Amino acid sequence: MNRETPLAAFAQELARTDEGPRVLNVIGVGGIGKSRLLREFERRAQDSHMVAALDLQVPAHRQQEDALAVLRMSLGEQGVRFDRYDIAYAVLWQRLHPHLGLTRRGLPLVEHSEVLTEVIDGAAGVPVFGTAVGLLKLLEKGVETRNRRRHLRNDETLRQLDELPGAELVDAVTYLFAEDLRAARAARPYLIVIDAYEALGSSTSDVWLRDLVAQLDHGLIVIASREPLAWQRYDDDWAGIIRELPLEGLPMGARVQLLADGGVSDPAERDVIARASVGVPFYLHLAVDSKGSERVVSQEEIMQRFLQHVGAQERRHLELLSVARTFDFELFEELAQAFHLPGGLMAWESVTSYSFVYPVADERFHLHQLMANVLRVRLSPAIAHNAHQVLHELWNRRARDTQLTVPLREAAYHGLCAGAVSGDQLLDYADRITAYGGAQGVAGLVTDLRSHLDEGHRSEELEQTARCLTAEAAVLLGDAEEINRLTPAGSWSVDTTAGARLAVAAAHGRRISGETAEALRIYSTVWDARRGPERLPAGLWGADLHMAQGRFLEAFRLAGEVIAECPADAHALRGDLQRLQYLASRFSYDFQRADQHLREAEQHYLQAATVVGAALVKTNRAELLAWTDPFSAVRAAQEAIEANTDLGALHELGKAYTALGQAQLSIGRLDEASTSLDLACDALEKARYRSGRARAELIRAALHTRSGDTEKAVEEVRWAVDELLAVEVYPTLVIVAAYILELLDRPDETVGRAARTARASIEALDSLEALEARMKHHVRGLIA
Repeated sequence: MNRETPLAAFAQELARTDEGPRVLNVIGVGGIGKSRLLREFERRAQDSHMVAALDLQVPAHRQQEDALAVLRMSLGEQGVRFDRYDIAYAVLWQRLHPHLGLTRRGLPLVEHSEVLTEVIDGAAGVPVFGTAVGLLKLLEKGVETRNRRRHLRNDETLRQLDELPGAELVDAVTYLFAEDLRAARAARPYLIVIDAYEALGSSTSDVWLRDLVAQLDHGLIVIASREPLAWQRYDDDWAGIIRELPLEGLPMGARVQLLADGGVSDPAERDVIARASVGVPFYLHLAVDSKGSERVVSQEEIMQRFLQHVGAQERRHLELLSVARTFDFELFEELAQAFHLPGGLMAWESVTSYSFVYPVADERFHLHQLMANVLRVRLSPAIAHNAHQVLHELWNRRARDTQLTVPLREAAYHGLCAGAVSGDQLLDYADRITAYGGAQGVAGLVTDLRSHLDEGHRSEELEQTARCLTAEAAVLLGDAEEINRLTPAGSWSVDTTAGARLAVAAAHGRRISGETAEALRIYSTVWDARRGPERLPAGLWGADLHMAQGRFLEAFRLAGEVIAECPADAHALRGDLQRLQYLASRFSYDFQRADQHLREAEQHYLQAATVVGAALVKTNRAELLAWTDPFSAVRAAQEAIEANTDLGALHELGKAYTALGQAQLSIGRLDEASTSLDLACDALEKARYRSGRARAELIRAALHTRSGDTEKAVEEVRWAVDELLAVEVYPTLVIVAAYILELLDRPDETVGRAARTARASIEALDSLEALEARMKHHVRGLIA
């Protein structure tokens, strides 16, 4: 192929890799030879540069986290150490899979990461929960490891990962990938080639790619696209970074030479084909594949001539393979058998020998987009439907035999195309993908679903399913703004599983945003209307909000109903329900009943083997002991602090420090209590946990009362009440605030009015009078 000008441009750009981000944008119509040119670039650079590639025609390469993982694997094999990226990726993975422990099976990256392997091996079989603080702590085991990993333990970016909200954590993963790659530049510069940019779809789908490329400032990025990258519309600086390299058709001499080298011996025929191809290599190679002698005058005729040249059975093979996004020998055989075509290695090797069949990975192939499109339209709707059905069943079988997520996604894709899957079945695929540790893959499933809908297959059920999966992903990242955007009021129907799950996600968004009453209304609607498994989380969270708003009887009643429907082996959920009843009892100052429920919760969490549940119990134990046995509470709170530091659970860490401060206050260690409460408020502020911070401020008000600083105590009480009223929770704490002011002889009209309203809203487990008597007894003990 005569490509001296593009090769010269590539050589020039390759020499500028230390001048900041550099992008060579190879532009040309389909079939012009962009992919072949990219492979030639790779070949020429491999002796002097590290080389990695993304093919955006491969569905998994289009998602940010998956694309980074592909590049990390490739560059890691060439000697780049991605220690910081690996830790950050593990933290993100854990955030998306809170129900799973960090294992080699759950996160395949472990097998390729020296630092994560050290963490898993160092844990010696103890479950590992992937938080930055916890992972760094595990690296301290062993003198050799501790010395080699000192730079990681002191890395400020890594230490802050646990505090980042979901979207910022994703950005941090990209940043640390670029930082690790930047640190490796002394060895060799790098070349990253990205093919089929247009496969990303809409212009908003490339945000992650722009963000990544902007940070890759010590290498060359080559991006092949059919149209010029329009990134200048977002930032003018891209104009000085991107060099456009349009590919024109091959000159006449190069066309003729390519045909001659391919075995087209007749000069007149070569001349006709060369003109008809308009210099597009795809059609020239296709003409070589055809080996015919008919006269052609256009690219379309070259295509048709090829299809006429190919035998009927082989043409049928290719047409059927065009419905597959990726195929291997087993898939080829399955289609051949289903449609009564000859199979075997000879037929397979013949099909895969064509110039438009490209290898992908793991002995899999895909067709060039131009050929796939031409072949696909030759299939009747009935045959295409049947082919998708065959592939749906094949990928389903593969999914049963492995815990890899690709078979699940392909089974879902072909099921959609065959009309063989419902919204509920798509949710099941998504749940299995998440259960296997591939929550990022759910985004790819949603992309396939969106494309299916955009192609005219409109369905309210599937539209709601797509929103449901997107909203649930936002819940995992704690992105209330995105959840609420996806779930405007009245945009779901609880008559379907997807609608009910979307409603639960909507309620989570309102709850995170502090819209407690609206969240409770939605949870209650799902609980009352549904009878499926999605009813259980609605019941749990509904009971939790009843508890938080002081309706303790209703919380106990609803929790009892959820427990009655809860599967016997759902130990984590049963633990959550017992812990909820513990909280209702504790906020009722019935500490004996609270202790009973906390012990039951602990047993369920032990059976579920949940590290998170165990840490929650440690915090709750410290909070309870701070009232009943403050000397023991000091030790319990320190254990809770250690456990929640490892988990990166800022809100629980803040509560543990609050319990420590309260215990220290009770036994007269006022300076230590002040320090602990400062740490509590700092953690709770970072966690944006307003009601938790209000509780800490009430304990601090008690501290200032003991210290004789009445003005500060009054100020903190008023601030705490304002916060509790804003988030509509914990009326018993409002009554505590009013009682502290009463003891200080500093009544406040606003606080008093809030306390009267709070009394009216409380549904006590026994009586309001008994609850207040217990509360006043314990508060007097704290302040006296």
